[in-house]
This record gives sequence, C-alpha cells and structure tokens, in this order.
Amino acid sequence: MPMTDAVRDDGVRRVAVSRAAADLELRRAEFDLAVHLGILRVGTRRNGGRVTVRQEEIDRLRAEDGFPDTLRERVRTVGTAEGAQLLGISPVRFTRLARAGCVTPVAFYLNRYRAVVWLYLAQELAGLAARSPELLVGISPPWMRSRLDGGTDCRPRNWRSRRIERLLSLTGDPWARAAVIAEALDPVQLAEVVDDPYERAYFGRVRPEPVFGQRGSVAGREAMARLMLADEPDEILWRRVTLGMELDSARELRQAPRPGEEHLMTGEEDLTGPSAVEPADARADGPALGHVPALPVEQGGPGEASAERPDPVGEGAVSGLLARLRLRRPRGTGRARRTAPPRGKRFAADPRTRHSVPHADQGSNR
Repeated sequence: MPMTDAVRDDGVRRVAVSRAAADLELRRAEFDLAVHLGILRVGTRRNGGRVTVRQEEIDRLRAEDGFPDTLRERVRTVGTAEGAQLLGISPVRFTRLARAGCVTPVAFYLNRYRAVVWLYLAQELAGLAARSPELLVGISPPWMRSRLDGGTDCRPRNWRSRRIERLLSLTGDPWARAAVIAEALDPVQLAEVVDDPYERAYFGRVRPEPVFGQRGSVAGREAMARLMLADEPDEILWRRVTLGMELDSARELRQAPRPGEEHLMTGEEDLTGPSAVEPADARADGPALGHVPALPVEQGGPGEASAERPDPVGEGAVSGLLARLRLRRPRGTGRARRTAPPRGKRFAADPRTRHSVPHADQGSNR
C-alpha cells in the first residue's frame, strides 16, 4: 500500500514532515530548528510510527503576517563572520562577546577539521545590539575582560543550559526530567548521585528521544555527547543538586522497574518541539541543536549525539547463561582439538580444483 503525504487520525488531518516543510517553504534544517524552538508542534508515535504535523499547525503559521519571510527570519542562524557583519563589528570582537556569554549558541556543526562551529539566531543578535550597544564599541567592560583573561568560554555551557531547559519544558514526568539532567553528568558523577544501577538504566528508557531519529555523522554525535557534559565545578554542583531534587520527586511518584517489569507507552502525542532534535544539513556534519542531541551537528546546519542506553539485564538472560555453563563439556571429552598448521604459508582447499591455494590475505611469493 503506497505511503501518502497526508493521513487522517481520529478525524485530524496530518501530513508528513517533508510535505510540511515544503508547505512552510523551509529547508529541512530550518524546519528542524523551528520544531526545536517550539515554533512548530509535531506529533509522533512512540511505537515506531513516523513523525507527522497537524494541518492546522501549518495553516496557523501560513496565516501569520509576512509569511514566509517572517518565519524564515525566526529560524535564521549565522556563524561568527556573518554575525559580526550583522552587528557591524569585527569577527574577533564577536568571538569575544560569545566567549564571555553575551550571546548564546542555538546549534553547532563540525567543519572539515572536526572543529566545533557555533551558530546563533540572527534575531537574538539584533536584540543584543538594541539592548547593549555599549558592548559593540570601545573598550570591553571589566567583567568581560576578567572572564576572557581567565580563559573562560561560555559557549558550550550556555548552549548546554539552553538545550536542557528546552527539554525540561517538554515533559512533566519527574523520571524523564531527571534523565535529561543526568545527561549533563559523566558516569562517575552520575553514580555518586544515583547509586541504584536500575534507576540509572531506567533513565535510558524514559529519556526523551530525538523526534527525527539519530542523525548526523558519528563524529557529530560524539561531539554532542562531549558537549553535553558539565565541565565546570559550579555547573557540576548545580546539576547534581538539581538531579537529586528531581530524583526525590520521581521516587515518590513511582519506583524504577526491576528486571522483568515492563512499562509500555503507546499512542500519539503532540510535542511543543522534539525532545531532542538532531538536524543535519547538506554538509557532511550538519548542525546539532542541542538532544538531541546531537548537535545533531549544526549547519552545515544544526545537529546532536547520543550513546546507547542499555536496559537492565532480565532474568531470562541469567538463566540462559546458567544453561550454557551447564552444557559446557569438561576438558578432555569430545572431539580432539585441531592442531594448528605448521608455521609458514597457510593453504585453503579450492573446491573447484581440489588443489591447495594460498589465502588471499597471504599474498603471492612472486
């Protein structure tokens, strides 16, 4: 049965993501960013169904004044060079503003050298120029010089905080909220706060998944995972305290399941934006939005990375292991072990000629 661009579910007309992006006159990376920022709501089935968009959501955005230019401007991102040009300053000064935390990245991508390139919302840069014009000219204020002289770079931390706050706004479940915060702690820090391995494993099952799946290159997903980790003492302490508070609320609501207990989630839900959008643009490593994601890696476009999250080992796995151990033969029984061939060139039988020919990995003596 052929797949169509439009479907009806409970009387609600829904369209596929590609069709929705075309109707809104957005490139795919712009569409992903619109979902991440909450400009556009999407629906997704948890049981593997494809992502869809309500037709009324598309009609609402198309009815806004100035469509499509106003919508495109809301999701337009710029890098350092274009951002500096927009503010009328040098790229060096723009970088200093970003490192000092005056502007917050919304996504990133990896360039050909696998270096992180940050992207910023053009609208937010315009807001900075109107709000703090003194930062664009003259001598930098003392607080900025102090940060920069100390080697501070606020870009990863600000991007991380922005992403976490966005994900927290999409769910009210304490376990899912705790799972989002837990992503900012490395395994050692996490184990100190959450000493129950079943609870840590449960985080992997309830953590919001990327609406559009794991996208982008392996390098981009690895970069996303690294950037998600808090790396300053005060931020680590804050994440630990916040995680402890969310975990207390989660335990009061329900306990993390033990092996054999299943909690299946079904049905379709509408989201303000993806739990983690990891868009990829036309570049090899597209932008990551931060869970994401990963960047999935930004433009080349926005993008974000995620590690596999193992589930607790079930009782069936344990019993299967015991059965294999019981069936293992003691040494000295069964067929005799084959002796290794004499050292030197190895040979394999050719079924066509019944002669011995050298293996391909051995090469030729000629």
